[in-house]
Amino acid sequence: MAGHWPIVIDNTPPGTNNTRLFESRTRKKPVANIKSARKRAVQAEKTRKHNMGLRSMMRTKIKNVVVACDAGDKEAASTAYKDAVPVIDSMINKGIVTKNKAARHKSRLNARIKALSA
Repeated sequence: MAGHWPIVIDNTPPGTNNTRLFESRTRKKPVANIKSARKRAVQAEKTRKHNMGLRSMMRTKIKNVVVACDAGDKEAASTAYKDAVPVIDSMINKGIVTKNKAARHKSRLNARIKALSA
């Protein structure tokens, strides 16, 4: 069966982040011929992985607020929101999300928290 991917058995529980498997199947080695271009491709991949971690952290903080809101716990939601806002703001400075996207997330989370008291 030439040309097919090797069979990889993954023992991680469902729902976990399986980037290791994804990368081994989709990411190829850089095809650059010039040394500086090869280095740039390696740097870009390193940056991409770093940004994935930052984006994941932001999404987790947002999810914590949503989960607390769905549980109906306004105190926990407010605390989670106060933890999430600085993380969301720092992602703007790092270039992970745009200013408008960050504002939209904060606005929607704040609206959810305010809806709990109504």
